[in-house]
Amino acid sequence: MKTKGIYFLYRVLQALALPTLLAYFLLRCLRTPAYFTSLRQRLGFLSRHFKQTVPGAIWLHAVSVGEVLAIVELARRIRGDFPRNPIFVSTGTLAGRAAAADKLAGTASGIFYAPIDHVFAVRRVLRTIRPVLVAIVETEIWPNLFREAKRAGCGLVIVNGRISDRTHQRYRRHRWFFCHVMQWPDAVLVQSEAMRERFLTMGTPAARVQIGGNLKYDFTPKELAADSPVRRFLESVQPAEVWIAASTMPPARSGDIDEDDIVISAFRKLAEQHPGLLLVLAPRRPERFPVVAEKLTRAAVPFVRRSELDGTLALPGVLLLDSIGELGGLFAFADAVFMGGTLAERGGHNILEPAFYSCPIVCGPHLENFREIAEDFRAAEALVEIPGPAELMSAVERILSDRRLAAELGRRALACAESKKGATGRAVEAIRDVSADSWPCFRPVLPLFAILWPLAQLWRIAGVWKRRRDHRRRRRMEAGVVSVGNISMGGTGKTPLVVYLATQMVAAGHRPGILSRGYGRHSLDRNLILEPETQASVAQTGDEPQIFARTGVAPVGIGASRFETGWLLEQQFNVDVLLLDDGFQHVRLNRQVDIVLIDGILPFAGGDVFPLGRLREPLTSLSRADAIVITRAECCRSPEGLARRLRRYNERAPIFHSRSIPEHWVEITGKRIIPARELPFTRVAAFCGLGNPHSFWCTLDLLGIALEDRVEFNDHHSYRPRELRRLAAQFAGARAEAALTTEKDAINLCASCDELMAPLEIYWLKIGTAVDREAELLAFIESRLPHRAPRVSTAHRSDNPTP
Repeated sequence: MKTKGIYFLYRVLQALALPTLLAYFLLRCLRTPAYFTSLRQRLGFLSRHFKQTVPGAIWLHAVSVGEVLAIVELARRIRGDFPRNPIFVSTGTLAGRAAAADKLAGTASGIFYAPIDHVFAVRRVLRTIRPVLVAIVETEIWPNLFREAKRAGCGLVIVNGRISDRTHQRYRRHRWFFCHVMQWPDAVLVQSEAMRERFLTMGTPAARVQIGGNLKYDFTPKELAADSPVRRFLESVQPAEVWIAASTMPPARSGDIDEDDIVISAFRKLAEQHPGLLLVLAPRRPERFPVVAEKLTRAAVPFVRRSELDGTLALPGVLLLDSIGELGGLFAFADAVFMGGTLAERGGHNILEPAFYSCPIVCGPHLENFREIAEDFRAAEALVEIPGPAELMSAVERILSDRRLAAELGRRALACAESKKGATGRAVEAIRDVSADSWPCFRPVLPLFAILWPLAQLWRIAGVWKRRRDHRRRRRMEAGVVSVGNISMGGTGKTPLVVYLATQMVAAGHRPGILSRGYGRHSLDRNLILEPETQASVAQTGDEPQIFARTGVAPVGIGASRFETGWLLEQQFNVDVLLLDDGFQHVRLNRQVDIVLIDGILPFAGGDVFPLGRLREPLTSLSRADAIVITRAECCRSPEGLARRLRRYNERAPIFHSRSIPEHWVEITGKRIIPARELPFTRVAAFCGLGNPHSFWCTLDLLGIALEDRVEFNDHHSYRPRELRRLAAQFAGARAEAALTTEKDAINLCASCDELMAPLEIYWLKIGTAVDREAELLAFIESRLPHRAPRVSTAHRSDNPTP
């Protein structure tokens, strides 16, 4: 309750401060018009292209350029280790956004501005990208983001954790508040022992804080591209020496140092002794670019702006690097580097990047933000540290004049930087561990939640009442009954597993029959019995019984009263095992084995009962299951982590994993069959109407099939001619050569579908099922079946049993 009170106070203060926040946004937009373009995302409105239908994304938040550069290698490792998890990166600054777009293109699925720390904005982003894990870089501690991510069930990790001296003082003063906030992260990976102590003083549980090292040590140096205008400029100018003043800063307060003034003054003196000198001046903030250009003009220093390169510059001169993302590649050309933010009272910037290029580094006394790195470099004598601005010129001159000294400083800097690598691997391991136990479910918007929540409670109450009533009316078959069901709406792979079990029962010497309700059928018959390989219309049977019948494995009984239909199967086909399809909620029929399927892609179906979620029953109903099968395990993020979560609801039932096996493609008229991995088309589109369409998209992805377009319909969708014509036109516009779908959808296609979609060819995918620990599952089922043969009957009766 205390935590709730703290957060209530925080939200009240936020509401009171909202006018101030809006005024700040207005001021920023007036000062920097580009800031206006970020407002929509800062309020939580992301592009529709960011919308995810299934949880699984990984959200990395890096506030600005330095943090973005720190996670480049981490993002690449995540992409390699989690190939099916979209990666989204948020930043807090315009420069950070530009750096992320440059450095993470092709790695990140989306880059956006982080939402303001208001609940409405945070929840909107969470609902859009549906992350399984949120990873915060360094010191971005946002109370509402932390709480809402955990309330949604996401994992929360802080990587490269660091708290500066100034920030630490503020956190200590408000420990009464932050000790509640820091209960939310699942893991905090800090840069050093000193940083660990700072996080502990904020109230972070000690068991969750570990020393992970500094991600910035895992930087991989990259040179400028061969066609880079800056490279061509350097080749044209051919400087004798290159001095880079990196990330220079304005004064932190009145009376502080303006580093650009100091650098320009030092350059004018150095130019007298080094006539071939080129200074690459790179201000840290984009808004400083025109200011520094004006300073160079007033100082009568020859210069050219990166944005206006024309290939000419008289040396000694200055290249004003008014761009984002190119500085790193230029360190390869540097003979000396001054790291900005170290003469002004700014706490310094990262010196590791030039160190990885073996650059001799000069810096001022302010390296508070990188205290541990600075101490390592001091101990290795791997940098030149000056006490103030007066010494800058002489320090740089000494490096430019003494090549042996410059080479030795560069060698020490590189050795020091490379000795501390490995933080990225530890961060990836923490992300893997936390995400494996994270199964998020996202709430709808508050007005909709307020409407749906009471309806969900009514659904829950009605479900309990119906189950108790039906249980009192439960009836027993002579044959053994194996129920295959689920607790969620939509597909979990029941049909393939029923076919699989029927096949295994036949192989074991049983005479199985399949019971189905026949969802979507329009027949007036109370009960319908299909012999194996019987041809019947979908309108008569429904789509799933058609799949059962086509396999030819077992007879199929269709009817609302599974007892009546099962009695007919017993009488007509002498079955000894009845497979009850979608039977977990059909408690009127007694069963020996209750198998519950959990979809490995979307296991908890929104986390609540319909209509708030897509559960038919609360998750606690899993306690009734005799066995649990995690289906589509090949697409599941963490089958082992899911199994651990399921153990919260059922400690006794064995848990098995099943995988969908793509067997072959079948041309819609049946004239052509192609192995699943040998589809002879380069451009294809796909459509499906499934309870969980993501399962089909996942299967196609595992087959290596890239889609030009895809369309989803509702489950059990019956396709009309006009829809197929529209699909054909849409797919033709995408230049597709063929249309792919599922067996269930192929059954629901209308007559002459091949002509309606011509010239596109239609293929459906035949799917098989494989179960890990197959023998154990079958032995478990066998042990529970009654060991007696059913009555032998030669007469095929079609009349219904007496109630």
